[in-house]
Amino acid sequence: MSLMNELALVASDPYLAPYAEAVAGRHEYFLETEKKLIGNNKSLSDFATGYLYFGLHRNSDGWVFREWAPNATALYLIGDFNNWQKHPDYQLKRIADGIWEIFMPQYALTHLQHYKLYVEWEGGSGERIPAWAKRVVQDADTKIFSAQVWDPVNPYKFKQKKFVPKTNPLLVYECHIGMASAEEKVASYEEFRLNVLPRIARLGYNCIQIMAIQEHPYYGSYGYHVSSFFAASSRFGTPDELKHLIDDAHKRGIAVIMDLVHSHAVKNEVEGLGRFDGTPYQYFHGGARREHPAWDSLCFDYAKPAVLHFLLSNCKFWLEEYKFDGFRFDGVTSMLYRSHGLGEDFSDYSAYYNLNQDGDAICYLTLANRLIHEVNPQAITIAEEVSGMPGLAVKIEKGGIGFDYRLAMNIPDFWIKYIKEVKDEDWKVGHIYWELTNRRRDEKTLSYAESHDQALVGDKTIIFRLIDSDMYWHMQKGDTTLLVDRGIALHKMIRLITATTINGGYLTFMGNEFGHPEWVDFPREGNGWSYKYARRQWDLVDNENYLYSALNTFEHDMIRVILSQPEFNRLPIYQLWDKEGDQLLAYQRGDLIFIFNFNGSKSYPEYGILAEKGSYKTLLNTDEVKYGGFGLVDNKVLHHTQFDLEEPGPKEWLKFYIPARSALVLKKIQNKTTK
Repeated sequence: MSLMNELALVASDPYLAPYAEAVAGRHEYFLETEKKLIGNNKSLSDFATGYLYFGLHRNSDGWVFREWAPNATALYLIGDFNNWQKHPDYQLKRIADGIWEIFMPQYALTHLQHYKLYVEWEGGSGERIPAWAKRVVQDADTKIFSAQVWDPVNPYKFKQKKFVPKTNPLLVYECHIGMASAEEKVASYEEFRLNVLPRIARLGYNCIQIMAIQEHPYYGSYGYHVSSFFAASSRFGTPDELKHLIDDAHKRGIAVIMDLVHSHAVKNEVEGLGRFDGTPYQYFHGGARREHPAWDSLCFDYAKPAVLHFLLSNCKFWLEEYKFDGFRFDGVTSMLYRSHGLGEDFSDYSAYYNLNQDGDAICYLTLANRLIHEVNPQAITIAEEVSGMPGLAVKIEKGGIGFDYRLAMNIPDFWIKYIKEVKDEDWKVGHIYWELTNRRRDEKTLSYAESHDQALVGDKTIIFRLIDSDMYWHMQKGDTTLLVDRGIALHKMIRLITATTINGGYLTFMGNEFGHPEWVDFPREGNGWSYKYARRQWDLVDNENYLYSALNTFEHDMIRVILSQPEFNRLPIYQLWDKEGDQLLAYQRGDLIFIFNFNGSKSYPEYGILAEKGSYKTLLNTDEVKYGGFGLVDNKVLHHTQFDLEEPGPKEWLKFYIPARSALVLKKIQNKTTK
């Protein structure tokens, strides 16, 4: 039997049948590449150990430093230890395959000293920050970046030896360390650990996804223009402080994943890899494919074994050195296609198999997933991918690329479009339900109403779209407007229906859980280098007189409802009711029934839906006063199904009162005896 017929990915989707040969070809190419890379090593994990060889290391005899620069003619270590001058005692020797090396006595370098490489090549020379540097800092006065010797006497030691993430469901709190303070400044790892981590734990999230960890020269890039791939950004603190943060998160039962940017790199040449050894193509494509047409950045050449070694070693480094529990891979769509997905509509399957794909990038992503799960079988990998390429979140053994989850990027786009373009009375509950549950059956997704993308300047968060300028004047309890009341109600309903239709996990961005006002904008020339919008106003949610506090309380209780059902994300969803005219939708998961009334003007005093026989109690009611609602429903009332004389059967009429723009979660508490 041929490989194309053996792959479960093809067997699971009849639409893939015409492309079975292409699917099999990709899988075979991955297997061949993996075999070549492993060579005499035992596994891919043994291959991906470049960070233990390259860069600066201290051993019993002193220091050793190695770098890969095949086009260079000479390399020198320069720093504050030799007045930043070329010195023969700090000149590297070329050993083989473009690798340079130097051994130094212990007194040659000390903790916290700064250094760079001075690289010479035919026709030029220049300072470079070592590609494998694990610590990079910026001078406060000159703003110049340099590598730093990190060799503390008492390095941080992890206290949590074994940690297994909770993933059923995965509840992700997306965050940015620098903007986590209420003050107009760059916040630190320590401030996040002490002040924000407890908030996340109280809400009930079991995973944090940290943005902007890899060092980047420009703070306003949100961390997506990476210069030093092995260095945790020093603008937030020290490596030991980041390790302490991760250790404390694990102690609280919270997994920690990071945004991993392997889709492109910053163009900077002194700080980054742009022309590290004088050539434009050492790590990147040459010619027209070198620069990303939309991101002003450089594109890795995933066909090169040295590039694969660099990137795969980078994956293992963060898992081993910092104990990260996995990665959210940024810009996957850009990697998958030679066009970077720009101008493509991906309206049918042929768009995934029309030779526009980058087979080497697909192979790299498969290798990365293989490696990550070799190093840590419990690791979490998430793909930020918008095209919907089949097999992205399918196991490698089945012919997939191997991610654990893919972001459901259609959902926030859908909510924005609905809020902007569709009148309230025209909201179709069937359409909403379909958008939230329309996904490939063989892949787990991470659903979300909004992430950091929707908070950036030029866009608007859901709460800001719903309430707009009234947020400045009428978010105090008892002083609301019709616009505020509508916005508060829909904010809760949108989150509840998005979070409770998941098949993998749910994500929110820091602050959005309580309806953080305004947008996110990092310091830049256009805003006078202001930090006003690059922070989180925790004082708003901490003030119980504000509706922000009410929304935060709702988020807490919503998460508790999800966690009340073991493996909630794996429970099948049964649609019980879909009445477009009434704008009422109901579905069931386990012994929970979720009921949504999106009608903005009609409350239903005794609405009935068909449900399993039994008695039900109210587990969650979005209209409660403590959630910023009106308190029109008596949560103590038990709902008993009623026998249908005309159509007897396993289902009976479940009746309830549901106000306009509200939702109920009912829990079955007993079986009712059949009449």
